[in-house]
Formats: sequence, structure tokens, C-alpha cells
Amino acid sequence: MKYIELKVHASRQGIEMVTELFLKNGIDQVSIDDPEDLQDILNKEHEYEWDYIDDKVKARPDREPTISAYFEDSEENKAMIQHLKLEIMMLKGREQYGEYGPDADFGRLYAEDIPVDDADWKDKWKENFKPVKVTDRIVVKPTWEEYEAKAGELILQIDPGMAFGTGTHETTSLCMKLLEKYMGENDAVLDVGCGSGILSIAAALLGSRSVLGIEIDEDAVKVAGENVDLNGVSDSVRVQQGDLTKGIDFKADLIVANLMHHLVMELARDAADHLADGGVFISSGILLEKKEQVENAVREAGFEILEIPEDGEWCAIAARKAEK
Repeated sequence: MKYIELKVHASRQGIEMVTELFLKNGIDQVSIDDPEDLQDILNKEHEYEWDYIDDKVKARPDREPTISAYFEDSEENKAMIQHLKLEIMMLKGREQYGEYGPDADFGRLYAEDIPVDDADWKDKWKENFKPVKVTDRIVVKPTWEEYEAKAGELILQIDPGMAFGTGTHETTSLCMKLLEKYMGENDAVLDVGCGSGILSIAAALLGSRSVLGIEIDEDAVKVAGENVDLNGVSDSVRVQQGDLTKGIDFKADLIVANLMHHLVMELARDAADHLADGGVFISSGILLEKKEQVENAVREAGFEILEIPEDGEWCAIAARKAEK
């Protein structure tokens, strides 16, 4: 199948602005290439117990960050791409006019559309996805890699397909570590925005009696379901399509949500209604510059903050619902 890649060249600050612009236009699956993220991974090579990192991945550490979205090659999508390119130009104009303050620097915000054959790219990323020990107990490994478990390790197999979630990104690893810390055995878990299903599966492996994964994207729901079956946890994990907790009738002991910061703030208002008294709300996908804003929203929703761990430019929030 033929695709069109819309690639935007930006700064790290610009990447977040373009991501929000994409989200406002209904595009919630993007690919980000940020050399500083790679450097963070290289700095944690021993912590993550990488087998190796290919030298090709380390090339050109001075390149500028890019963010890409992929579209099927159709007239409708070509029109959408032109609309997005115009909005990106307008975003750059507003930055230059000082609308975002004197220190704003979104980078070039140069957008280009590139014809792509999915055979060229859909499996290319697999070359650099290796087994990684994300928490004290959980090792995430791709389905195509061999790994022999050490004593006490839980092996989580994953094939992300077209869904976000391999466990190596800071937001996912922060969630998984907090999940391991705060989830009690036999707890019911609600995973909002479950993507590839990685956190839902982790909860099941850690002993959850019942997990419900909610994902808005239809393709991701399919991928998550396949990963649930692959890990043999279909008896305790169910994945369904939905928008946050809208229309969901599920009472959890723990909610985990790896989302964009504005979605975490929206979810916080309803999370308590789906938690048992004393239940824990874990959220991530929060840039450090948004930490205080999200923390305040979580507190205002009636939660007590337990901790806010940080990793690189990201943080996660663990909060508890008050017991009546």
C-alpha cells in the first residue's frame, strides 16, 4: 500500500506543539525522531540491559528532531496534509510574532510530504527493538527476539504493530514501575489509552484479577488484543474501543493512563468515579514543564499525591483517592 509521510522538522519544544496540532486534527499516532532521546537511552545502557545498540542508530547525533504522521495516499488525505502544512506555517508565524513569549523556539517547523511504500518502513524499526528490563521484575521483549528469563523475571512479549508502546519510552517505563510498586495482588486495573496493551499485560503478569484496557484507535485495539493472546492473559485482560472513561462501567483498584498531559487532566475529573476508595491513579505522558499544571488538576479532582518520579524531560504522577 502507498502512503504519504508528513515529516515536520522542529526543535524539542516544537515537537510538542506539532503533536498538539496533530491531535486537534484527529491524528493521534505519530513517529518522533529525537537525538536527545537516543542519548538518554545510551546513558542508561546498563540500567536497561540492552544486548547492543546498533552503530547506525547512533549516527548523526546533531540532527534536528522530526515528527512524522502517515496517511494513506488518497485525495482526501492529500487535502488534509495541505491543511496541516498551512497550520504549521501559521504556528511558526505566531511564534515569530511573539505569541508564545520571548523564549519560544519551535525550530524550523519545515513540513515536507514524502511518498512511502509501507514495505519500505513498516518493519524497519524492528531492527532496533531489543529485549529490555523495564522494572525490577518485568522484561519486555519483541516477539521476534529470543530471551532467556533470569530468576524472578516476568517476560512480556510485545508486537506493537501500528500501536504505540514498546516499554522503552520514559512515559511507559515510569508507568510500569509505578504499576509494579502500587498494584496489589488481585487488584482490578483500568488501563486508559492502552495502545499496544503493554501496561494491561504487565498488570495481568503482576497478578491482577481483572484488567480493562480502553483505546480510542480501532487498529490499536486489534493489536492490543493480539498481544494479550500472545502473552496468555486473555482470561484476565479485556480490551475495548472507547474515549477515555466515557460510557465505561468498571470499578478499579488502580487506574493507569499514559496519555498527553491535557488528556490526563481531562481524565482526572472522572477517574475517582471509577476507583474504589483508597484506589491509586497513575498517569504519565507529562512533560516536566506541564508537571505543576497536571499535579494541580489531579489534586483538584480529590486525589492525594503520592509521588512524582521523573525521567529525562518526562514525569509521572501516582495519586490516591481518599478513603471514606
